[in-house]
Amino acid sequence: MATRIISVVGLKNAGKTTLVVALASEFNRRRKRVMTIKHASHPADMDRPGTDTYRHFHEGRAERVLIASPDLRAVIERTPDDTDPVTLARTYLAGADIVLVEGFKAEPIPKMEVFRLAAGPVPLYSPDRPDRDQWIAIVTDDEKYHSDNCPVLRFRDTAWLQLLAGLAWDKALVI
Repeated sequence: MATRIISVVGLKNAGKTTLVVALASEFNRRRKRVMTIKHASHPADMDRPGTDTYRHFHEGRAERVLIASPDLRAVIERTPDDTDPVTLARTYLAGADIVLVEGFKAEPIPKMEVFRLAAGPVPLYSPDRPDRDQWIAIVTDDEKYHSDNCPVLRFRDTAWLQLLAGLAWDKALVI
């Protein structure tokens, strides 16, 4: 089966992580193999000073470090650039039914936006954006927001998560 990929975007503190977690749970309920990618605009620091892996990576300057335990594996890798999510999914997430990406709003993949008034007065989406056709849905708490060009779901809607998961599956990029 082919892997699908879709991104969840939104302003800072709009609820992107919460939506990715909810969608991952819904796809798991549907017996889909779900994997995720989280984009950070700043260097990620997963490894803590003093740990063996930290020493391997920082003192030994290893290109790639994999820590393996009975219940968890993690890879820490040096990279010269900010790789796109499709390449990351193909490289690290083989076998996924769907890859949910948090962020990467500038990448040309289908997007769902979380728009909450507490995070900002207007969504990222605009019908004037050159990439507007990449937006497949907007989920919002703004009762007044509407769009003629993009489906709008409200958190108060009955079964909004199931509807969004269906849209995500149908409109995701197959890689």
